[in-house]
Amino acid sequence: MPSLRTDRLELRSWTPGEAAAVVDGVRLADWAGDFPAEGDHEIAGLFGDNPLWLGEYGHRLVVERSSGLVVGSIGLFWPPDDGTLEIGYGIVASRHGRGYASEATRVLVAFALAEPEVHTIYATVELSNPASIRVLEKVGFQRMTTDIAEKTVQYQFG
Repeated sequence: MPSLRTDRLELRSWTPGEAAAVVDGVRLADWAGDFPAEGDHEIAGLFGDNPLWLGEYGHRLVVERSSGLVVGSIGLFWPPDDGTLEIGYGIVASRHGRGYASEATRVLVAFALAEPEVHTIYATVELSNPASIRVLEKVGFQRMTTDIAEKTVQYQFG
């Protein structure tokens, strides 16, 4: 499947072997020292039940082009539901503050919205994660709802 590229990043599909390595706790040579993060473990564990997430419109590894290291993951929870699609992302702590999450989110949103069956992308973020909220706002997502009981906020693009 084709990778998505930005000036600094490559977003490429996970391989089944990479997913298995995360689940099994095996470290690969092309991973940043703090990859995988907790969210990567969760996603890799769900691929078996959601095979479309390993396809062209699913989840991707975020590769720092300058080093060739995997520094996070980003994904679409395919297939869309009535034209609406959820996105999730995470960049390892060692690469925080470099704008990688915004850069990766921007290119994946554009990719998803180019598909005729997708018109809206949304993300749900914990209120305790202001950095992720800033990512969404920087990319152009709009706040839609806040769930005080769940301590989350939902943002939408499109």
